[in-house]
Amino acid sequence: MKREIIASENAPAAVGPYSQAVRIGNLVYTAGQIALDPATGKLITADTPEETIKIQTRQVLNNLSAVLEAAGTSLANVIKTTVFLRSIKEYGAMNEVYAEFFPEAPPARSAFAVAALPLSARVEIEVVALVPEAAAEEPASSG
Repeated sequence: MKREIIASENAPAAVGPYSQAVRIGNLVYTAGQIALDPATGKLITADTPEETIKIQTRQVLNNLSAVLEAAGTSLANVIKTTVFLRSIKEYGAMNEVYAEFFPEAPPARSAFAVAALPLSARVEIEVVALVPEAAAEEPASSG
């Protein structure tokens, strides 16, 4: 099976030796995304920790959506997510925003509190998604 590197200009560029996503057959595996603004490359924040985790979760899921679109799929086809939180106390606030993106039949998920995230981000999320059969027959765009 061919391994295809996925890249989207609508999501932050990789800041290290990794790809935004890799597609193999009808599966897409994304790298973890933090809340970088694709236009500026800067981490977005808000005035309070609760506002920050919410705005960061929203940006992360928007970034992931852009990467998935470049791979020929969408958040609707996500089958598994992994969420990394700087503080497990922010799980509830993250969950509020996460539920907006996965309102019905949400994917399987694991969530962990970690000691630190790049650039002091509050949340990082990675996903595995299916590519619909029609799109799986055509190569995904790489940009």
